Amino acid sequence: MAYVYCDQRFVPEGEASISIFDRGLLFADAIYEVTAVIGGRMVDNDLHLQRLSRSLGEIGIPLPMPLADIEAIQQELISRNALDEGTIYMQVSRGVAKRDFLYADDLKPNLFAFTSARKLTGTKAQADGVAVMLAPDPRWVRRDIKTVMLLGQVMVKQAARAEGYDDVWLVEDGLITEGASASAFIITHDGTVVTRPNSQAILPGCTRRAVLHLCEEQNIRMEERAFSPDEAYGAAEAFLTSASSFVTPVVRIGEKLVGDGSPGPLTRRLQKIYVDIALDDSGQVARA
Repeated sequence: MAYVYCDQRFVPEGEASISIFDRGLLFADAIYEVTAVIGGRMVDNDLHLQRLSRSLGEIGIPLPMPLADIEAIQQELISRNALDEGTIYMQVSRGVAKRDFLYADDLKPNLFAFTSARKLTGTKAQADGVAVMLAPDPRWVRRDIKTVMLLGQVMVKQAARAEGYDDVWLVEDGLITEGASASAFIITHDGTVVTRPNSQAILPGCTRRAVLHLCEEQNIRMEERAFSPDEAYGAAEAFLTSASSFVTPVVRIGEKLVGDGSPGPLTRRLQKIYVDIALDDSGQVARA
């Protein structure tokens, strides 16, 4: 029996309920975070909690409790569900009120959280790489806020799957923004790791930040700049990062193979270093 955190208590998942008047349900007026768990320890959770706080602040939702208390809830869920490998999902909405676009200033934020057991390391995608489709970016302009408003991503991911792709990278004004649920990276033929800089156009990825920290530590050249589909087609290597996929090679973009169509050596190096650090006692690749 799995436990979730809902309505300020831990309950069996079958007993959890949320009001139909929750603004997260009615307006997508909510923020979420997903943290990976390996060996029963959270990976880069300080970065995720920092981003949760920032996203809530950007849309004017107060923290439902101190971050230390939220982390204690996460730890309790890991313990109650005996989670060894998987993810913890958290969502904070503005609260419950009769449906109205306008909201009162004194609404009480609503937090719920649950775990999902799943394989995160040694996956087929990490071993063999993935193919990504390119699609126009359908999202709103404030992509730096990790809102639950994900319909655009749902639609393009479903379209990519229907076309036989594993995932999708999004394009706006002739430049790749990011993946539908991951950060996008290419590696040039001189060994430079390239990813788009943080702005309102992309989500400030926690794993993205950790990988850039690794590049700095390992003296790997890196550039934070936008790149086009044509540059991606001609890249030596490519990969994507997210909390649940870590560093996953991209071996095909559209109909174009990346390099020779197999995961490249620098991607493999970053992949190994990231997982090795995530598996150690700290569970932190980059500090907040």
